[in-house]
Amino acid sequence: MAHMKPLAESVLEFRTPRLLVRRWRDSDLDALLAVYGDADAMRWVGDGRPITRDECQQWLAVTRANYGKRGYGMFAVEKQVQPGVIGFCGIVHPGGQVEPEVKYAFLRSVWGRGIATETVSGLIAYATRRHRLSFLVASTAPENLASHRVLLKSGMRRGSVRANSDGTRTQWFEWREGETTDPQPAT
Repeated sequence: MAHMKPLAESVLEFRTPRLLVRRWRDSDLDALLAVYGDADAMRWVGDGRPITRDECQQWLAVTRANYGKRGYGMFAVEKQVQPGVIGFCGIVHPGGQVEPEVKYAFLRSVWGRGIATETVSGLIAYATRRHRLSFLVASTAPENLASHRVLLKSGMRRGSVRANSDGTRTQWFEWREGETTDPQPAT
């Protein structure tokens, strides 16, 4: 795996009033595992299974390739006043999906503090300003009402509930430039 840049050379993608959002580094592996390895948090993600250390290492490599291909991917989120990764967010195209999709996950210790809403709002502003994206989607479990609130507060609109091939269902959200409430700006 290619070595990712150290902290001093990390690319800051955007900031919000409380947060810094930057590209991933190899040193983010343990934080990635802390967030995506949390079985309780991951009940809402994909197949509901926590991610393994090997899968985290592969994801770091995939994310680095996405930076080169699209200029964006997944990012680390840190508080401005306190060093250390508290979560992750990004714009991805899972499985080659055409629509750019908003993704995010955080340590449970920061849930309920508006961090996810602030991050997603900043991410939408970043996507439109930096990458000229005018349409974004997000997907959640229909039962994940906390994520529904985050996405709606961030300016996304509730879309359809779709049936998946494995029998599960997914609630979709959409953001289209000029059609919804503008998210808070990122700097």
